[in-house]
Amino acid sequence: MLVNPAAGHGRGALAGREALSALGGSEHEILDLTGSDADDALRRARKAMWELDALVAVGGDGMAHLGVNAVAGTTVPLGLVPVGSGNDLARNLGLAVHDVSRAVADLLAGLHTEPRHLDAIATQVHQPGEPGDDTDDTTLEWTACVLSAGFDAAVNDRANHYRWPRGGGRYVRGVLGELAGFRPYGYRITIDGVVRELPATLVALANATSFGGGMRIAPDAQLDDGLMDVVIGHAMGRGALLRLFPQVYSGRHVGSARVDVIRAREVILEALPGRRPPPPVYADGELLGRLPIRARLRPGALQLLGTG
Repeated sequence: MLVNPAAGHGRGALAGREALSALGGSEHEILDLTGSDADDALRRARKAMWELDALVAVGGDGMAHLGVNAVAGTTVPLGLVPVGSGNDLARNLGLAVHDVSRAVADLLAGLHTEPRHLDAIATQVHQPGEPGDDTDDTTLEWTACVLSAGFDAAVNDRANHYRWPRGGGRYVRGVLGELAGFRPYGYRITIDGVVRELPATLVALANATSFGGGMRIAPDAQLDDGLMDVVIGHAMGRGALLRLFPQVYSGRHVGSARVDVIRAREVILEALPGRRPPPPVYADGELLGRLPIRARLRPGALQLLGTG
């Protein structure tokens, strides 16, 4: 088990204790792999991988993302006890949300049935070195839901640096802050070998329909169809963006002439020289790094417990 005690504005600690108690009453041996921070938890999970029958993540989308990065590409299935604020992966899967006893019951039942095989996006991400260090690293990251490198990612990045207000108010403040000086970003996008160079407002790679606590960025995306939906919001002014962005919550934005959705297996996303650089890359709400990235959809790379 991995537990994020801060998930759901502090509900994660209580949920973790409840889940540990419920699982401890089963015939299974339980290992608490919760770390001092996310990096420590991921190291602990990967170190224990060889002896695990399953990895259970208790928390929100951040903990789900951590669990995905621990088990993707292995034969170890992931179980979720979703108690966070967004829970996008759990909602995409139809799992019980904020119901620890039911989630644990589903997980225990899932240990005796075939797990569900899901796709995941494997991404080579550029990691800039420290100031004064000319070396750069490329790391492999896994994404279950949505990877983004446009206006929404810029808002997320801005909101993460705010100390107030609490909760969703920081995101609203982030939207207003980004709109104040907004200009489209420049992208070079290679989609299954076809290169496009364009100014754009938003580029997202979606393996699932939603992210950000219910933003339906790719309403037709499926978790197990072998393809990702590349959502491109073309260049637009602040007024058009302000009118279109709220439609992301219902998925109606994909009907706009300013939005394209292209189904793909591999995408290379780079900054276009001479244009405004795109913001940092986020995946499932977590900061990954900066462009360039190379993303490839890996069919069946992820196994999930308790999903039927």
